[in-house]
Amino acid sequence: MQLKASIAALVAAQVATAQELMRFGCSQLTIDRIDPLVNPGSLPSPHMHQLIGGNSLNVSMAPVDYDPPTKSTCTSCTYSEDFSNYWTANVYFKARNGSYKLVPQMTNLGLGVKGGMTIYYIRGYQPSAKVTAFPPGFRMLVGDPNNREASKVPSGLCFRCEVNKQQNPFGGAPCTGSDTKSFPASTCGGGWRVTVTFPSCWDGVNVDTPDHKSHIAYPASGSFESGGPCPASHPVKIPQVMYEIMYDTTPFNNKAEWPQDGSQPFYWSHGDNTGYGIHGDYLFGWKGDALQRAMDGKCAGDRCAPLKRQSDADAIACTKQQSAKEDIGTNTWLATIPGQEL
Repeated sequence: MQLKASIAALVAAQVATAQELMRFGCSQLTIDRIDPLVNPGSLPSPHMHQLIGGNSLNVSMAPVDYDPPTKSTCTSCTYSEDFSNYWTANVYFKARNGSYKLVPQMTNLGLGVKGGMTIYYIRGYQPSAKVTAFPPGFRMLVGDPNNREASKVPSGLCFRCEVNKQQNPFGGAPCTGSDTKSFPASTCGGGWRVTVTFPSCWDGVNVDTPDHKSHIAYPASGSFESGGPCPASHPVKIPQVMYEIMYDTTPFNNKAEWPQDGSQPFYWSHGDNTGYGIHGDYLFGWKGDALQRAMDGKCAGDRCAPLKRQSDADAIACTKQQSAKEDIGTNTWLATIPGQEL
């Protein structure tokens, strides 16, 4: 078994090197009902999110005018020059009696930080290709919280039902094998790994658009990693951003506590119990040319000479209090999911 684990680790390392990807941990900054991208100025926003990154995060962050690197005093991410903000919806469990509880997050394998996410910036398999870092003010959204159809879930968004909390054996690339676009239908011995992958082509002009999607696109053919070309409408190759989030669903593996009618007991914090509403938000905030240096330097992993790395302890210490103060069901059962009262 040890030999199998060692081989798996070696394969994973070789894949990471070949793809020239940065992979680093970010601790949880806060859980809050705010959304400066889709619902700027709304306090509270319609649904709750888990958020990581720079502590200048707030309800309103106007593109370009609001500069996270100059306004943040810390970041919950490994690289100390990354004051970007990354967020996704939370997950709730609905018990047989109709009450809800927040599903806790757990650390991804080997990162040494609590909760949060693992963040990837992927250059792809073409060493000579120019990958352009995001400009100040850039932000984007992938997925749709209102979606309830499997066919409309982008291919890089998925769920993996982990065998155990050691995430062993190695499960291969995300969104392959038995990974699903919906919430896992059965209990999972190691919880869920959720993957959110953003488009990797940009129109080269707009740092944002009204839908937060039109300025970005997936490759015209093939994939970013395999060198697929960007469409003429979005000709600029940008880093492919990917999130991995671990949800510890194991406290809820007793099926006697699941709804009696056999319905899915897990819900996104926006009220979806299909899972098809999976989505992620990104707000760029790297300091100066740090991200471009990382792309040009073909950075890999969470230790790269062109960038400054802080300790895991410093990343974990960077937190922010809730703006929308409410009981979110961390240690208590709630009658409804926050924001979903109607």
